[in-house]
Amino acid sequence: MKGKLYLVATPIGNLEDITLRALRILKEVDLIAAEDTRHTLGLLNHFNISKPLISYYKQTEKNKSEILIKKLLDGKNIALVSDAGTPGISDPGEEIVKLAIENNIDVVPIPGCVALINGLIASGLSAKEFIFIGFLSALKKEKKEKLEELKYETKTIILYEAPHKLKNTLEVIYEVLGNRKIVLARELTKIHEEFIRDDIKNILNNIDNIKGEFVVLIEGSKESKIDIEISNLNNKTLEEHYEFYEKQGLEKKEIIKRIAKDRNLSKNEIYQYFI
Repeated sequence: MKGKLYLVATPIGNLEDITLRALRILKEVDLIAAEDTRHTLGLLNHFNISKPLISYYKQTEKNKSEILIKKLLDGKNIALVSDAGTPGISDPGEEIVKLAIENNIDVVPIPGCVALINGLIASGLSAKEFIFIGFLSALKKEKKEKLEELKYETKTIILYEAPHKLKNTLEVIYEVLGNRKIVLARELTKIHEEFIRDDIKNILNNIDNIKGEFVVLIEGSKESKIDIEISNLNNKTLEEHYEFYEKQGLEKKEIIKRIAKDRNLSKNEIYQYFI
């Protein structure tokens, strides 16, 4: 009988945030795969749990996944944990999950802390819709390219950043996205937990040598790319507006309907114009 792979969320700071179910699973499994065995050993010792540990971090993810899959196929139950939070969310986990599914091994999520969600719900920014992009590239060119993709994203944008890269990242965000509302959620659930809420420009003028791990939350664009395109179309002639939709392969009836909606006019007015 095959074993099960448990994806166990662990505290992102405050150890009281671990769930009763997570503790039970960690006690019951045969083996724990940990991003940093030393870090996880501290957590296990705190809760008087003694289990064999195997390291499972980004650089060894592919090789270790194959080793763990063999153990799972042999009937061993394994818990995967990251240093903090939920495995697979900007942490190792994706590789072994894919392999487990390919081998018809049950993958069981054990829910708990996720830094981005905790940052979002207390940010004051819209939590209705959001987009999470993890860590931006350390290379400025790639960082700018990614932010350019998000320039007209109306959803709240969430990313992670290390303290020594924070100021540089905020400068690039300001350069590409402009001066938006932003929230820096620092050291979540820990003693020095802090939410810094302001616009990017003010934060850049006052930020210096701030320590801790950060969740960066950015207000979405006021206008979507479509809104801007429509606004630009409305500044064109009706013929140019018609030609824009015609190039997209739309039929006359649909084009007239769209032009009327874009310009807040009746379909009959637009239809009469093109007769």
